[in-house]
Amino acid sequence: FDAFVRDGGEPLRQHALFEVLHGHFFALNGAGGWRDWPAEYQNPDSAAVQAFAREHAEDVRFQLFCQWLADLGLETAQAQAKAAGMGVGLVADLAVGLDPGGSHAWARRDELLDGLTLGAPPDAFQAAGQEWGITSFSPTALKRKGYAPFIRTVRAALRHAGGLRIDHALGLNRLWVLPDGASPLEGAYLVNPLKDLLRLCALESHRARAIIIGEDLGVVPDGLRDTLETHGLLGMRVLPFEREKDGALRSPDSWDPLAAAMTSTHDLAPVAGWWKGRDIEWRGRLGADGDREAERQERADYREAFWSAAVEAGVASGDPPPADAPDAAVDASVAYAATSACELALIPVEDLLGLDEQPNLPGVVEVHPNWRRRLPAATENLLEEPRVAARVERLNAERPRRPPFSDPARGPRRRAARGGRGQPCKRDAGSAGAGIRWPDQGGQGGPA
Repeated sequence: FDAFVRDGGEPLRQHALFEVLHGHFFALNGAGGWRDWPAEYQNPDSAAVQAFAREHAEDVRFQLFCQWLADLGLETAQAQAKAAGMGVGLVADLAVGLDPGGSHAWARRDELLDGLTLGAPPDAFQAAGQEWGITSFSPTALKRKGYAPFIRTVRAALRHAGGLRIDHALGLNRLWVLPDGASPLEGAYLVNPLKDLLRLCALESHRARAIIIGEDLGVVPDGLRDTLETHGLLGMRVLPFEREKDGALRSPDSWDPLAAAMTSTHDLAPVAGWWKGRDIEWRGRLGADGDREAERQERADYREAFWSAAVEAGVASGDPPPADAPDAAVDASVAYAATSACELALIPVEDLLGLDEQPNLPGVVEVHPNWRRRLPAATENLLEEPRVAARVERLNAERPRRPPFSDPARGPRRRAARGGRGQPCKRDAGSAGAGIRWPDQGGQGGPA
């Protein structure tokens, strides 16, 4: 514990102090962040804050202890994952932004965009755009500080992980920003130093011997995916979005090798919900813009198109299942992603279990139970259901062992290798996806 606190230095101590202050003022008047505190507490170097720290030294130490426990838990989980034979283990998540009322903004606000909120412009799934209520690093501040804030963040995320998913990786290139309180329709793009950030991602990946996955979904600028791939970032290829120019589903063997194949994401309805049209029902319930009847017809066309593609790919047979009986479609979707040319396959637990409600509905807070849905059984029992076990078995069977996509000592494989299955290597596929083990890391593989 003492070594952890010593290594964390002043940033860790300030965070612990922030947590105590937050608890104090939240209990006092419901303050949601430092901007709601009395003015004398809004500067971490003020006399009032230093006096508070002395008076609440034991509370601050307790918060340091909580941080140590969280770090120890991650370290233990990753060690157990690797000991069980997983090639990658934990894949951490790097959020697209930070809470403007949180500890980072309180202690080091000169590193962030002040008065600006991140979001997304209108697209096919969010016609009104999105306002996320978070901020991010200032490009000017990053350059002024030699990118130290970004480097610290990436290193912290990779501390006990075999990989890192960068949420909204398009933000490495540009961010949709809007003034606090403005509509997403009033936003504009802020350009980031893309090449510098990608070089740093590649360097930190090499240092940690970890994979980097970039969420490259949404309004993607021309050429950006090629740029991310050139620097070794894996993209995300999500089943409903993998279409040819004429709208037909891409065959799994034509998916990009340097990417992670996925059946769905946390921001989409799982396959069962997609098949049923649960996302369309939610848009209707929330009064979202759009023609529900047209959306239902488009979804019916998708079900026909997917089933035909699945039959042609050899992962389904017979007639497509009806909209209210999606189990066979879930089976086929897992197998479809598993047989793709992508070097990595990530299957959300909702799709392994055949659930129909999505974990998160972007752009809303109270009207949808975002991140609050419980799984239907205890963790140790989740994968024992026969249908679920069959999906895991199919996933493992369809992920042949091949050379790793990017040995850090050699650099990434390029898209020119598309379609080639290569030679066997130490690879494991499991309940939540497939992982790659570098050739010198040992282990026997097996289910994740």
